[in-house]
Amino acid sequence: MKKNVLPALLVFVAAAVAAERQAGTDPRIWVANLEKSYAEIESYSAIFHKQERVDGKLREEETISLKFKKPFKVYMKWIKAPHKGREALYAAGWNKNQVRVHEGGILGLVTVNLDPNGRQAMQGNRHPITDTGLGNLVKVLGENVSKGLEAGELEFKEHGEDMVYGRKAQKIELVLPKTKAKDYYCYRAVIHVDLETTLPTRVQIFDWDNLLIENYGFENLNLKAGLTDADFDPKNPAYKF
Repeated sequence: MKKNVLPALLVFVAAAVAAERQAGTDPRIWVANLEKSYAEIESYSAIFHKQERVDGKLREEETISLKFKKPFKVYMKWIKAPHKGREALYAAGWNKNQVRVHEGGILGLVTVNLDPNGRQAMQGNRHPITDTGLGNLVKVLGENVSKGLEAGELEFKEHGEDMVYGRKAQKIELVLPKTKAKDYYCYRAVIHVDLETTLPTRVQIFDWDNLLIENYGFENLNLKAGLTDADFDPKNPAYKF
């Protein structure tokens, strides 16, 4: 009798795995995993890739060295053209909630403090610096998935695995009603979630005309960066404020 136990057990496990694959990922569990993974982070660093459509034109991709520490401190340094040498620093409650910024090159001699939502800070951007980072991204995804599920309007598509920045990632596509009047964030989103960290490493957002409007990536994401207040101090000797 004992000789038959192992084969029977293997058949049972194989059947369970096959049933799970057929059922697919539950969007609610998918969002919960994103939220749980982000909640466990204290700080992180990454090479942030940013490309946005502004005033109808898809702008050149920006490459930024990013540091982030909860509850909300962010430092950004543009390390490639365009805007190479630009630095920006923002911390909630500091500097009258203004972003401190300077450009690269000779323009970098002048450091200014700007309203994050003001015209000058928003020039060439779809979002203020206060929207930067994984936390806001996870929040927006969660809100739209929940709303779409409740209304029965969400298509949750799984497209297997891809390699993103040299790491394995799950590819998910969210499709929402193709009408702006429904007040979703977008019509379509393609998200790559790192299989190890369970966090987004690339997100592409499409508007209601199915045009790419936002393309973000988090390369070399380091969740054990151990960042301190010195990383968000304008007097840091590594910075040029």
